Amino acid sequence: MQSKIILISGPTASGKSKLAIDLAKQFKGEIVNADSMQVYKEIKILSARPTDTKKIRHHLYGFVSVKKNFSSGQWLQLAIKKIKKIQSKKKLPIVVGGTGLYFKSLINGMASIPTISKAMRDNVITMHSKLGNDAFYEKLINLDPKSKLHIKSTDTQRMIRAYEVYLRTKKSLYDWQMETKPNFDQSNFIKITLRPDRQYLHKKIIIRSKQLISRKSIMEVKKFLKLKVNKKLPSNFIIGIKEISEYLEKKISKVQLLDSLIIRTRQYAKRQFTWQRGQMQDWMAFEEQKYSNLMKKVSLFVSKT
Repeated sequence: MQSKIILISGPTASGKSKLAIDLAKQFKGEIVNADSMQVYKEIKILSARPTDTKKIRHHLYGFVSVKKNFSSGQWLQLAIKKIKKIQSKKKLPIVVGGTGLYFKSLINGMASIPTISKAMRDNVITMHSKLGNDAFYEKLINLDPKSKLHIKSTDTQRMIRAYEVYLRTKKSLYDWQMETKPNFDQSNFIKITLRPDRQYLHKKIIIRSKQLISRKSIMEVKKFLKLKVNKKLPSNFIIGIKEISEYLEKKISKVQLLDSLIIRTRQYAKRQFTWQRGQMQDWMAFEEQKYSNLMKKVSLFVSKT
């Protein structure tokens, strides 16, 4: 069992954290965070960071400043170290979260592309702004023909990334990705994804959204706003920050705030379901709504694998 790594994914509010803790208690495990918003130390309530962390060790939660950019590559490096350390103690690593890209990088590995300087990136962004999508796309295809197989002319971010990688390395981004090697053997992973009924999940989302209009959540956003975080940094996109900010500015009422939180959380859950369908077809899916039944079935599945 010690070479195994449990992966638990699922949409927001599906009960991943509780399941991970109970499995850790049963199988002598430690938990590694795979949620891109739960890494931020200043945002505990809005990111739904686990609170029951005394009996089971939790790693990679609440350790990054909201003023810092934190990439999936940085997460992967730290996660690999944590997983190996947990295994060295003869314990079971349980990686849990809702960020699909984190899981993808852990399972498949990530290309070790040389760092792109800020100056080079800025030059490429400026070039794109001047040329526009279509002309920039033609320029990219001429430079790196392989990009045509993978990128549409409407995908601005990926176009810029592919262009800057070729400019820096004289090699296609997709050649880099082909050379990528996974960090762990595929047979090490026990892949679990929660797939609750949509209506059931919507009820859970409403409950969570009601909790997010509490005084503590509003105080958390007030403190965040005082930090004057760069608007382009990912921490700004945590659900609740924009909505509560608008409420504090008296642009919306508390009723409208709740509606906005519910709608945005549902949209996020929908994107997570889409990722599940497209990227997690070989994961074992559990649809149980009653937690005791879910725990029994997952426990049995883990014991067998």
